[in-house]
Amino acid sequence: MSFVEVKGVRKSFGQGDSRVDVLKGIDLDIEKSEVCVLLGPSGSGKSTLLNIIGGIETADSGTVSVNGETIADMSEKALTQYRRHHLGYVFQTYNLIPNLTVRENIEVGAYLSKSPLDIDELMEILGIADQKNKLPNRLSGGQQQRTSIGRAIVKNPDILLCDEPTGALDYSTSKEILKLIEDINKKYGNTIIMVTHNDAIKNMADKVFKLRDGVIRKSYANEQKISAAELDW
Repeated sequence: MSFVEVKGVRKSFGQGDSRVDVLKGIDLDIEKSEVCVLLGPSGSGKSTLLNIIGGIETADSGTVSVNGETIADMSEKALTQYRRHHLGYVFQTYNLIPNLTVRENIEVGAYLSKSPLDIDELMEILGIADQKNKLPNRLSGGQQQRTSIGRAIVKNPDILLCDEPTGALDYSTSKEILKLIEDINKKYGNTIIMVTHNDAIKNMADKVFKLRDGVIRKSYANEQKISAAELDW
């Protein structure tokens, strides 16, 4: 059994004539510690799929299981514990708490964990140790995203869900953030599921799933993935 298994997942929004089928029967599997990319244009259903894996949204039908546990079978309390202890989220928008410093924003994530990572060591890895006492409005976009990644990863989650993590960043900063995600995967072994519309990012993944119009059009394992530092677009 794979670490993450998605079987026959369907999801629609709206009723009657306004109903839109966003996911039309998704099957995928991801092994522990893999870097996986969900690739597709806007409206392909990739963020909805990510949210269903993360327990933020529920599927209309089909199943999602993580490490042998089916999300739909979890009670509300168990689902909250699943999200708290097993998942880290990184979004395109940084969602930092504006009146907390960099270190304090990361501490928020640490409070949710039974076995958090060392915050000071993590800030060194993230390259923001020298920014630790600054508020978010004193940071660049890249520094804010590094802080956001720190808050997500300090919990030491099994799965790091990244929804367009470089969407708001320039080219060079995007590559820095992707290298950071790659380094975190290598150091801590977290399974990483990353949503993107940037075709180049697929080359750093172990596994790629291409979505269009709510279905997976193509899926494959990268035989020769390249490092984030070598990506070009």
